[in-house]
Amino acid sequence: MRVFRGFHHRGIAPACALTIGNFDGVHRGHQAMIALMRGEAEQRGVASCVLTFEPHPRDFFAQRAQRPELAPSRVATLRDKLADLKRCGVEQTVILPFDAHMSSLSPQAFIEDVLVQGLNARYVLVGDDFKFGAQRAGDYAFLDAAASALPAQQQFDVARMNSYEVHGLRVSSSAVRQALAEGRMMDAARLLGHPYHVTGHVVHGRKLGRELGFKTLNLRIAHNQPATTGIFVVRVMGLGAEPLAGVANLGRRPSLDAQDVNGGRVLLETHCLDWPKDLGPEGAYGKIIRVELLHKLHDEIKYDSLEALKQGIARDCEAARAFF
Repeated sequence: MRVFRGFHHRGIAPACALTIGNFDGVHRGHQAMIALMRGEAEQRGVASCVLTFEPHPRDFFAQRAQRPELAPSRVATLRDKLADLKRCGVEQTVILPFDAHMSSLSPQAFIEDVLVQGLNARYVLVGDDFKFGAQRAGDYAFLDAAASALPAQQQFDVARMNSYEVHGLRVSSSAVRQALAEGRMMDAARLLGHPYHVTGHVVHGRKLGRELGFKTLNLRIAHNQPATTGIFVVRVMGLGAEPLAGVANLGRRPSLDAQDVNGGRVLLETHCLDWPKDLGPEGAYGKIIRVELLHKLHDEIKYDSLEALKQGIARDCEAARAFF
């Protein structure tokens, strides 16, 4: 899959079939849309394309209003979003910066500047609740009418996909966020079509885990509002031929000094129950791993001492072994 930041690049497809959205957590509804869009792209002989935005528009508006509480929690990192889109068979993803300019584009200007001039869309598929342009003034009906009113050589087909449901529940990023926030990891997996996961490079940390007897793999989370936090039973991919069972802390580690080496940032710290001997103590640093969060054990706990923290981790390891 080719990835472009903006559309003024050599190598971008000369024409495409397109779907548009934030795709925060490429859930089963997104997957169904992408499958339909790919079929239309194949029929037309053009590239399949996803148009998405970074940051999330609600992040931009929350920052502009200086009200961080308005920003949504994030289901997926950009790395995971792109990996999931690639797994769906998307040929091209275009990431547009959502900034003051983008937020001020009228629906008509968005169609002309982005869909026509930028991407030469021949087919555009949107969801039934699709809104676009300044003040979210554009919708499916506006898009359909505007596409038909363009000069003949610029016109494109517009289609709308109804909500996707699983066991009577509408699949949406909001539903995924709610399931994750409530620690319902199996429900989140049903909505996503796979276990919830986080992918990233293993980085150096304070190495306190070694002192406590529980070496950890540390992944930094770029955004400050992950969709879930707490202690989880996990499975780790990327350190060998087989997945590794483990237990992980996703959050800010309230038992530790906020001024430690990670500066109070959100981390995913994973302890493998059985460390691969062939890796050696330093063998994981720099590797890209995927950590699947299978089951939530409990929320983060502020322990009174390092000894209490050590005992708590030991109990969590026992619970993880029992889970497996």
